[in-house]
Amino acid sequence: MVYWILKQIFIGPPVRLLFRPWTKGMANVPRRGAAILASNHLSFSDSIFLPLMVRRPVVFLAKQEYFTGRGLKGRLTAAFFKYTNQLPMDRSGGEASSASLEAGAQILRGGGLLGIYPEGTRSPDGRLYRGKVGVARLALVNRVPVLPVAMIGTEKVQPIGQRLPSIRRVGVIVGRPMDFSEFYDRAEDRDVQREVVNRIMRQIQQLSAQEYVDAYAADVKARLAAEAADRAKRPPADA
Repeated sequence: MVYWILKQIFIGPPVRLLFRPWTKGMANVPRRGAAILASNHLSFSDSIFLPLMVRRPVVFLAKQEYFTGRGLKGRLTAAFFKYTNQLPMDRSGGEASSASLEAGAQILRGGGLLGIYPEGTRSPDGRLYRGKVGVARLALVNRVPVLPVAMIGTEKVQPIGQRLPSIRRVGVIVGRPMDFSEFYDRAEDRDVQREVVNRIMRQIQQLSAQEYVDAYAADVKARLAAEAADRAKRPPADA
């Protein structure tokens, strides 16, 4: 109930008025039944625009840090993600990540729409990065189709580090459902999972027209952060 009130009354109307989001391919979203929406990830606001434009409720796997912030801002952020149908995703790997994926699997088993960002984190520079295999495993084990999604222009609305969004028009493109039934009997095969997620990323790239980078976005972010820290430690050139 809270989800629909936020979507239809408090968030939806002003967002549509200000950002005038355009869509393409929404007819590809099934009216009923389980499916995965696999989207590129350019901005914090992706998790607002995509569920808003899809008629059915979408449950997103969002990074766990959004649910554990402190202070007033942290509590408000956690409340927002909770009441907009988002689940905490532990990205540390191992059993913690498996438990998070299981929460997503429960949504699919209940016939719902699950939103996930295969890159695992926001793109640091607007390019499309290598997908992680979690989305493939969810699709294969639960035997559901995957809809590739491209968010357009959201990195200009709210770049990483910018708190308040800029008013710009954004787009949402949903591709045709991808059927991976040929691989259902090999759902736990890591090579198969890699093949499936690579196919998904190629479809996202075709929809978004982003440059593709065959590296994990999280690794690139870590390298950039290390380089920035190293530069900060260096003495000024005129010292």
